[in-house]
Formats: sequence, C-alpha cells, structure tokens
Amino acid sequence: MDIENKLCSKVVECYHIIGKKWMGLIIYTLMEEPKRFSEIHAFIPDLSKRVLNERMKELEDNGILLRNVIPDRPVRTEYSLTKKGTELGRSLKALEAWAYKWL
Repeated sequence: MDIENKLCSKVVECYHIIGKKWMGLIIYTLMEEPKRFSEIHAFIPDLSKRVLNERMKELEDNGILLRNVIPDRPVRTEYSLTKKGTELGRSLKALEAWAYKWL
C-alpha cells in the first residue's frame, strides 16, 4: 500500500503545499501584516522574483493568500493571508518552536 492510500488526500495535499521550497517563509513573512511584493522579496533575498511570483500565485490559487490592489495614486498591490492562511501560519509556529529547540 502506498503512502497516498494510507493518508487522507487532504493531508497529502497540505504537505505538497507547505513542502514546496519557500512556501513556509512566504507565509511566515505575511503573518504580522500585509506586505507588498518588494517587501516580501527583501525579507527573503535568496528567493528569485520569478519563483516568488509563482509561489504567490499558487498560494492565492489555494486560498491561502489574498492579492489586494489599492487604487490610490500610485496604484499598489498588497498581499495578506486569508483566514485559511492565518490558521496555516499558526500551525507552522509549532515547527518554528521545534527548530529553535532542535536545530
């Protein structure tokens, strides 16, 4: 029996999402407040803009991230976590605590 059959498909999907490189750090970056693309990129400088753009789109498609266009002059775009994303971020705090203790 393979792992897909042993685990609930939702658990497998969750691990696929958070297992992708940079996903956890992007969520971590947005936990405190909404940020612009450039602010997220500055927080994670090793992450290329192309990959950041891809990951942001994936998080948005999964309902974890919200893209908000602010029509003031100049027009700007901010990203924030949805309720779903905030709950995921809180769950990832346990990993953060584990990392401080064991790594």
